[in-house]
Amino acid sequence: MAVQVELKAVSRVFPSKAGPIEALSGINLTVEQGEFCVIVGPSGCGKTTLLRIIAGLDQQTSGDVVLHRLDPSRPGNTMVFQEQSVFPWMTVRQNVGYGLAMRSVPRRERDEIVDHYLAKIGLTKFAGAYPHQLSGGMKQRVSVARAFANGPEVLLMDEPFAALDEQNRALLQEELLRMWGEERRTVVFITHGLDEAAVLADRIVVLSAHPGRVKAIVPVNLPRPREVYKLRTVPEYGDLVYHLWELIREEVRPQ
Repeated sequence: MAVQVELKAVSRVFPSKAGPIEALSGINLTVEQGEFCVIVGPSGCGKTTLLRIIAGLDQQTSGDVVLHRLDPSRPGNTMVFQEQSVFPWMTVRQNVGYGLAMRSVPRRERDEIVDHYLAKIGLTKFAGAYPHQLSGGMKQRVSVARAFANGPEVLLMDEPFAALDEQNRALLQEELLRMWGEERRTVVFITHGLDEAAVLADRIVVLSAHPGRVKAIVPVNLPRPREVYKLRTVPEYGDLVYHLWELIREEVRPQ
């Protein structure tokens, strides 16, 4: 597999009245094409900052970030945010097709792509609805469909399911896994949930407490395809989640 995302000694320092605050320190990481990479770590360790740097929404203070473009005709990356980011003045159909419209994809082609992803997320009947008519889980389905529809080489996801209840979260995890399994987009996914990381990932990157450094990279050898609740009955799943918790606990335990 070709390397798609490459971070070399990436650090980020924020100025403050009390002096410089180092959010990230010396991050070295590669993500392969088609890999589902999940990043976990204690609160405040710089996970979102790292994702924003990969997305080009923030700039590292030092080090290099390389997004190896394999298909220049497609967007380099698309980001799904934690907060609901659908446009309230647009219908579901318009939201899902927004990136395509911004790229001036022809209307007929755009409609075909939007129809495909509306069917994938089970919202065909709600194509003409506005966000205020949708539940929180449905809005996040729209956000995920919009990201996939835009056709990015790399999909960046910042805790997209954190605000959902347990049932909706499990359903969206399975829908995301199904869509990813069909298309094998490169994914970098941020979460606080160690169980979510174990369900989704090929590899899990564990960051240390502030400033964020790569503490461990844990391969996930659980078989695919994965069903969220069925997976939880597998002993290896419990062992993996506990191992991740041990790594995190070392960072948050009072010294």
